[in-house]
Amino acid sequence: MPRNASEAIKAPRPVAQEMKFLSPDEARKLLETARGNHLEALYVLAVHTGMRQGELLGLKWGDVDLESGVIRIRRTLTRNKGRLVLGEPKTKCSRRTVRLTDKAVQALREHLERQMEEMKRRGDLYQDQGLIFTTGVGTPVNPSHLRKRYFAPLLKKAGLPCIRFHDLRHTCATLLLSRNMHVKYVQELLGHATVAITLDTYSHVIPGMGDQTARTMEDPLS
Repeated sequence: MPRNASEAIKAPRPVAQEMKFLSPDEARKLLETARGNHLEALYVLAVHTGMRQGELLGLKWGDVDLESGVIRIRRTLTRNKGRLVLGEPKTKCSRRTVRLTDKAVQALREHLERQMEEMKRRGDLYQDQGLIFTTGVGTPVNPSHLRKRYFAPLLKKAGLPCIRFHDLRHTCATLLLSRNMHVKYVQELLGHATVAITLDTYSHVIPGMGDQTARTMEDPLS
């Protein structure tokens, strides 16, 4: 061929999905509504730590130290050719250790008790894979089922706007940044590869950023 025909084609630009997040009152209402839910600890961790959906669904009890209050993120649940598989985290920075809040530790303790009761009730039918968040028989939770069967009805029950599960990660970040948490700490918590990614994503929610920039420029020129 004398030329590459694809060079004449202008590829469409990917359209980023609009970022949504819950306000502090809305986040509290969500967690209050989830109280007693078999996935309550999942929602608590999502809001308190900003972990990705796949990271949460890939957690095993061996990754958690409830006495020290830390979680080590070492894997993620993904879909590959129609099958749910446990694989490596998204990036090197995604492999991280997360410090848990007291509420998150308590939620995990209660979740463990419920899971142990479920294992006894199911007996040999329970397929114990060491996962923290599972179906009723111990198998991994299908991400699409999580969103459609559990998360969406929970939002409706709480009277909250329809958001993606991933928006709980945005909720965690905005709650921290809006209270002047240093962006470097937020980057490490979320597992972003660089601070630049965190700033590009959340700069609009950092209070006073525009005002501070203007004042800084005025000082040397006054």
